[in-house]
Amino acid sequence: MILHELIDYPTLRVIWWALLGVLLIGFAIMDGFDLGVGALLPFVARTDVERRVVINTIGPVWEGNQVWLILGGGAIFAAWPPLYAVSFSGFYLAMFAILAALILRPVGFKYRSKRESTAWRSRWDWALFVGGFVPALIFGVAVGNTLQGVPFRFNEDLRIFYDGTFFGLLNPYALLCGLLSVAMLVMHGAGWLVLKTDGMVQKRARTYGSIAALLTIVLFALGGLALYYLVDGYRITSPVNPAGPSNPLMKGAEMAQAAWFANYRAYPLLLAAPALGFLGAMAAGLGLKFRMGGGVVLLSALSVLGIIASVGVSMFPFILPSSIDPRASLTVWDASSSHLTLFIMLFATAIFLPLILIYTSWVYRVMWGKVDEKSITDGHGHAY
Repeated sequence: MILHELIDYPTLRVIWWALLGVLLIGFAIMDGFDLGVGALLPFVARTDVERRVVINTIGPVWEGNQVWLILGGGAIFAAWPPLYAVSFSGFYLAMFAILAALILRPVGFKYRSKRESTAWRSRWDWALFVGGFVPALIFGVAVGNTLQGVPFRFNEDLRIFYDGTFFGLLNPYALLCGLLSVAMLVMHGAGWLVLKTDGMVQKRARTYGSIAALLTIVLFALGGLALYYLVDGYRITSPVNPAGPSNPLMKGAEMAQAAWFANYRAYPLLLAAPALGFLGAMAAGLGLKFRMGGGVVLLSALSVLGIIASVGVSMFPFILPSSIDPRASLTVWDASSSHLTLFIMLFATAIFLPLILIYTSWVYRVMWGKVDEKSITDGHGHAY
């Protein structure tokens, strides 16, 4: 038996669908609180010292957290080439806006305190806000458009044609998902600040985080209701060969009301995902309001996990539906790399992903503890 045949092709496709979800959830949890802290910076910190406290809570870890974004992009490129081609072409300007905003973060961290000028530092503080708010918003907008379907199609030679525009992505449902993403990550960032700070910064973080948790619950509920009543989902209308070739045009598919809820009707256990999204946000909001300690960040992380997992299990087996030609929609069964490629990647992942987790755990252990104003003003132990 050839080694890669130890795991059959359909199983490998499902494994990589799950691993892609793990990487995206890992990015949302690990780098999500960085984005949330950036979005909160102008509001939870009123003085220069307080702003430096906030910045130094994420300063030592934000670069490592972005590894999850790189891993997710790499996984899409190698495991799901058609998904990479369509999404990075269709969302090109959106991706450019995200990258431009993310570039502001390292520059802001490094240059903010290079001059004593209040105006200089204020401008970089707002740059850090943009670097947190804009990616959080656009990532959510991208998910909202994915749920609605993206205007792409294939010709008979499987050449990709994208018929949408950047401003077409900014539709009401996508913006609702974008606001949900911002609220969710602000809640998560507030939980991190509660864990890492004290005094007035922590107090303000509790206030804004409580509001964000409530908005997360409300927006998640509104998004679900709109998805059921107003936004059509997708379903496959032809027999499926899970081990078939990666050719999206070999199936039939159609749009239908509430189709994204079919998996929940067939497998009620999947309702655990949206339940976790709601309950995690509720628990995090109560923890923030009633002065719970560092456990709030764990509760908000559970909410992030539940909300993102809800999207994945709702859409399965679709990974990127087409709004103009449902037949061209990309699914787990017809948009992956070859059997051998997926197996080699799984082997590499089994080696390197545990190393990343071990190293990340070690970094957080070394950097553990609160950041207070004394550690900023005494000139020792901080970089920003």
